[in-house]
Amino acid sequence: MALILFREFSPNLSLYFPPMTVPHAQQTKMSNSSSITQFLLLAFAEMWELQLLHFWLFLGIYLAALLGNGLIITAVACNHHLHTPMYFFLLNLSVLDLGSTSTTLPKSMSNSLWDTRAISYAGCAAQVLFFLFFIAAEYSLLTVMAYDRYVAICKPLHYGTLLGTRACVHMAAAAWASGFLIALLHTANTFSLPLCQGNVVDQFFCEIPQILKLSCSHSYLSEAGLLGVSVCLGFGCFVFIVLSYVQIFRAVLRIPSEQGRHKSFSTCLPHLAVVSLFLSTVVFAHLKPPSMSSPSLDLVVAVLYSVVPPAVNPLIYSMRNQELKEAIGKLISWTFFKSEKFTTSLHK
Repeated sequence: MALILFREFSPNLSLYFPPMTVPHAQQTKMSNSSSITQFLLLAFAEMWELQLLHFWLFLGIYLAALLGNGLIITAVACNHHLHTPMYFFLLNLSVLDLGSTSTTLPKSMSNSLWDTRAISYAGCAAQVLFFLFFIAAEYSLLTVMAYDRYVAICKPLHYGTLLGTRACVHMAAAAWASGFLIALLHTANTFSLPLCQGNVVDQFFCEIPQILKLSCSHSYLSEAGLLGVSVCLGFGCFVFIVLSYVQIFRAVLRIPSEQGRHKSFSTCLPHLAVVSLFLSTVVFAHLKPPSMSSPSLDLVVAVLYSVVPPAVNPLIYSMRNQELKEAIGKLISWTFFKSEKFTTSLHK
């Protein structure tokens, strides 16, 4: 989350996101943000056929994210064997993934379908708030999940004590609350700045660095304090995750049984893969060298860090987790069996 905001203060910000050429009538110069009623998002293509292709591509990704995360949520909620801390946090992660994709994809798809680029001022502010909220809360939750894996492997005898029901609820609530507080502070501060550089957002969704590019000269410096706090929190979470896995790998390598080592690794690798995917896409999107920046590449990278992880996370977690695969399989079988039974009764 801190990396998302890092580029706000890059001295060569224009090198990362070159200004998009649009008709002068669309780039209305505003003296303050109250004069702006809408923003113009970056279009994926000018041709209608390519816009339609973008719509179907995003629809497929969105449906995959809905299906995968929805199956995990339902399987964990309905199967009492999965009512453990690890799956409780996984359920929360799936809810956050659904929220982040639902914040950006539907608006982008509707704009492509209706051949428009507009988003209202309030809609843009809401998109910034909720996207940053879901991303920040997910990062916090991934940190909590690293602690869960650390306790499960390094302190198995104290697992029930350290990660009881109340402790898990408190940690999940802290992740959600911290994400919302950070998102609220940054969004309120960003949209209180005067915007006098037009209303064109060089991204397919509203995000804080792009809104700050529209602010008046040096007015974005008021974000410095909040950015410093966010960087410290984000780096602290990263150090905690790294230290947790150092201890986890040391404990696993001391297990004499090869089967025991394999079982321990199988419970950690999905979380480690999700963390790696999350951080690598965000780091590459916001800290890549200016020489690598171009409008098309920036657009593709933004899709990679904002759209792909929520759709891929369910696959990563279910691929090596036999319990989860069995629960999802039973859920699908029960759904089709009930549907077939109901259809048969109608024909009788």
